[in-house]
Amino acid sequence: MRNFYMMLLLVCCSFNYAQTKKFQGQGPIAIVSTSSKPIQKQWKGDFTFNDGTLIFSNDFDGGRLNGILQNEDGTYTVLITSENTPVNVSPWYAFKVWSAKQDSISITITYQDPVKHRYYPKLSIDGLHWKPLDSLNYTEYEKGTAAFGYGSLPIKARMKIAVGPKPLWIAGQELQTSSHVEQWTKKLAQYKYVSKQIIGKSKEGRSMQALTIGKSSSKRMLMVISRQHPPEVTGYLAMQSFVETIAGDSRLAKRFRKKFTTYVVPLMNPDGVDNGHWRHNAGGIDLNRDWANFKQPETTNVANFMERRVTATNGAFYFGIDFHSTWDDIYYTLDPKFKGNMPGLVPQWLEELKKAFPAYDPNIRPSDKVEPTTVSRNYFFKKHGAEALVFEIGDNTPRLFIREKGEMSAKILMRSMLARLNDKK
Repeated sequence: MRNFYMMLLLVCCSFNYAQTKKFQGQGPIAIVSTSSKPIQKQWKGDFTFNDGTLIFSNDFDGGRLNGILQNEDGTYTVLITSENTPVNVSPWYAFKVWSAKQDSISITITYQDPVKHRYYPKLSIDGLHWKPLDSLNYTEYEKGTAAFGYGSLPIKARMKIAVGPKPLWIAGQELQTSSHVEQWTKKLAQYKYVSKQIIGKSKEGRSMQALTIGKSSSKRMLMVISRQHPPEVTGYLAMQSFVETIAGDSRLAKRFRKKFTTYVVPLMNPDGVDNGHWRHNAGGIDLNRDWANFKQPETTNVANFMERRVTATNGAFYFGIDFHSTWDDIYYTLDPKFKGNMPGLVPQWLEELKKAFPAYDPNIRPSDKVEPTTVSRNYFFKKHGAEALVFEIGDNTPRLFIREKGEMSAKILMRSMLARLNDKK
């Protein structure tokens, strides 16, 4: 009954998306070296207790559990540490637990000082379908008083978990590893107008894939990327809905694909995702600081791919979007004074999106700096003239709204771009 009322509340609230307190966004992007730095690989395997009858494991793609101990009172304390430092406060965790018999255990999640707990626990019995931990079984300690950001976080969190012979997955967000992404791209590639190709290898040799939605000969192109930062799953979920809508069977999507081709790199950082990193790739670098230096293979692969498409088609990129996650929904745009290949597209698009959702007031943070390029948005604009932005989804944005906003964003963008194309004729 409790779950029913939670779902009812979610559905009812989905019609009002007002953000009463808005995240002010990050400050100016720091220029940093993007030459590779060492990372510390976590030990992978099983942690056993109670004569082997209780087992914790991080031995799967996306797993992150660096240490665990049993306390004198029978509870357990988990330690989560990052791949290297300094690192953004995105303390990802993911592990499995099971027991020879049905039991109830308490687990406290802790981090390296001074890191705090950020992601609310999600549970799964199959690694595919997830739900948040019941709030009655969750306690935060020494929580900050700020509305957003680091100052809002607790020092640690405790969860009460029912365990049994079947493994229970516990993670900060839904697991979306390279194998999950592979299954999603395979499904999309079943459409005759969607194809996929390998555009290069990651630092550790994993394949980086790009989807082509539409005709590969089109001179009018869009670029979509996601998951530069491994834990940012909500941005990836929004990207999925956005891309599925462009690849859909609607009359609008069919018209759009006749005029524009969309390229998608859904997993920019496969090494970081599969290794359970907080932020960085296998080179120990934040990829979204490498769009000027191109010291890392992942950013280089995408840049080279875009240049090859421009050369092959003698065309241009009209739009570029990079999906991320942060404390709350926010759009990092460019100042309207910057005119690309379709001037005014992004402001118009966001204004229409605001109208599409009652009481929704998009949190828009424009930047008046495009050099050095450093981040993907600036690179898309400066190098290719694409109207560009970073689309950030809140960590705790309701999943229903994520899908709705991704779908509506794609519909409005397609209508706007088609209308502007017709105006030029």
